[in-house]
Amino acid sequence: MSNNLFISYDLNSPGQDYEKVIEKIKSLGSWAKVQKSLWFVSSSFTPELAAKSIWSVMDNNDSLIVVDAKNNDAYWFNLSDEVSKHIQNHWSYSGT
Repeated sequence: MSNNLFISYDLNSPGQDYEKVIEKIKSLGSWAKVQKSLWFVSSSFTPELAAKSIWSVMDNNDSLIVVDAKNNDAYWFNLSDEVSKHIQNHWSYSGT
């Protein structure tokens, strides 16, 4: 069963290797590039597993968020505390 993952990232240092990040995203499943740094991937990966896989080729000062639109879930690295708290405080979940 596939998850509907939206993946967004920022590579924050000059000379970043975008190709490694792009190849890692493409390896997760059937993909479409929505915008410059926003991808849709139909994948069996959870947001956490997808984020950890992509993060493995990113630098510590980059940022990444993976949102599963099907299961109303998300996982991220290096979002600001303000943004992280805002998401956590306002995330609407209607599951059981």
